Amino acid sequence: MTAVARARGSERAGSLVVHGLLIVFALLAIAPILLIVINSLKTTPAIFEHPFAPPGAGTFSAGGYERVFQRGHFVANYRNSLIVTVTSTMLTLVLATLAAFALTEYKVRFAPLVGGFFVAGIMLPIRLGTVPILRTMISWGLMDTLTALILVYTAMSLPLAVALLMTYFRAVPGDVKEAARMDGAGELRTLSIVLPMVRPGLAAVASVTMLPIWNDLWFPLILAPSQENQTVTLGVQQFVGQFLNDYPALLGALTLGALPLVVLFVVFSRQFIQGLSQGIGK
Repeated sequence: MTAVARARGSERAGSLVVHGLLIVFALLAIAPILLIVINSLKTTPAIFEHPFAPPGAGTFSAGGYERVFQRGHFVANYRNSLIVTVTSTMLTLVLATLAAFALTEYKVRFAPLVGGFFVAGIMLPIRLGTVPILRTMISWGLMDTLTALILVYTAMSLPLAVALLMTYFRAVPGDVKEAARMDGAGELRTLSIVLPMVRPGLAAVASVTMLPIWNDLWFPLILAPSQENQTVTLGVQQFVGQFLNDYPALLGALTLGALPLVVLFVVFSRQFIQGLSQGIGK
């Protein structure tokens, strides 16, 4: 009994240490965000005099957010980011699902080679091809359009999406697909029967695709820099440069830029973790 009690005590101590470290890391990650949000709701003197204090009756001010919406273009920026993110994610899901199903289902000679190209695409950053991408968009007449961003982001997201979904399609029992085909189902109908079994993988692909697209600054700055096509990230960056001394408006712009990322992560964090962990395990 003594040995068992000691083992349980050591497990509890180890669990407390792990949870304590996780709490410390969580506080380190959350504290800067809370500090930005709190100070965005205060006047400029209050930010410098009491930066860690919450806004009170004499220090509360929403003027920073008013100036952000008056002088910035955040409504249009949010619309552009939403269009680009949703369209790119949907295209990635559709194309990656079809490609992963075909590569795992049809045993042809070039299937491993094509799968290897997708894996290589994960290791090669797409920013290395910025100059060829820029030339291609110019030749296609797509410069300074949301279509250019959608095409680039879809191509950027496909390698990881295909590689991840292939692990899920390989885990689907072959009897299910054979039974569907014996009942007269075509390939698309068979795929629709299999899709519910790979739903965690689809959720993981969606979360992995959305977050980098929404947060990207590089390609909006190069491919869609005009005011009417700016995304949220680019709009925040330019607003910060113009209103560097207006600290409430500056912090308000940063809060508005980070808010969608926080919401997306909170909504899809469980699917993201479960999908990736199950995909790696398979």
